[in-house]
Amino acid sequence: YTTLFRSVLTTLFLSSLVSIGFFVAQAINNHSWANSYLLINLLLAWIPLLVVYYLLRVLPNYPWLNWRPMLLTFLWLGLLPNSFYLVSDLIHLALVAQNSILYDSVMFQTFIFNGLILGYLSVYLVHRQLLRRITNHWANILLGLAFFVCSFAIYLGRELRLSSWNFVTTPASILFGISSPFVNISGHLQAYTVTLMFFILIVLMYVVVFRLLQIFTRPKAQLPDQHLTRPAADKVHR
Repeated sequence: YTTLFRSVLTTLFLSSLVSIGFFVAQAINNHSWANSYLLINLLLAWIPLLVVYYLLRVLPNYPWLNWRPMLLTFLWLGLLPNSFYLVSDLIHLALVAQNSILYDSVMFQTFIFNGLILGYLSVYLVHRQLLRRITNHWANILLGLAFFVCSFAIYLGRELRLSSWNFVTTPASILFGISSPFVNISGHLQAYTVTLMFFILIVLMYVVVFRLLQIFTRPKAQLPDQHLTRPAADKVHR
């Protein structure tokens, strides 16, 4: 299992290098490191998957409600929004010069692609562990809550410019940012709009990917045409 996970990490690392390569080429051509935030966000997107790696090593030895797995789970949940936050970086394309818009669009998409892959892989691994312990219904509810947290965190980061680091440096600002939309609903419609928008996007993509994985990894699965052609083949032999 460890060898398999390392192979996956190697593949994802090489994919991330492609994004970094696009960025370096752009920085050299423009003589500017203005988009260096993409590198930071991509680095942050890696952390949830690494946390899940250690979580998977702990779970066989301790029940999930033990403080060790729970600490890693909450750490993962707190950092998971960073993987999906890269999607919101597309707003910076509005500042790109017309002659660079196509290149920068591709560059941004590679960063977003890697961030989403890293985030969804960590979610998928946690999802599999949940299904071994609880029903599918409750696993879906817990994942839905996790995706809601991610969506709301994207709002906090993009609109209020808050980050995971603020939990340590200025926890009061985090508490204020979280509570304000619930205290004054009419004055924070943007919070609900952004959260709902990203929630739909994140959930939709994961449901489709997870469903496709279920279909193609189903044991002894046969294609429909295989069932249809077998009787015809039997008649020919007879």
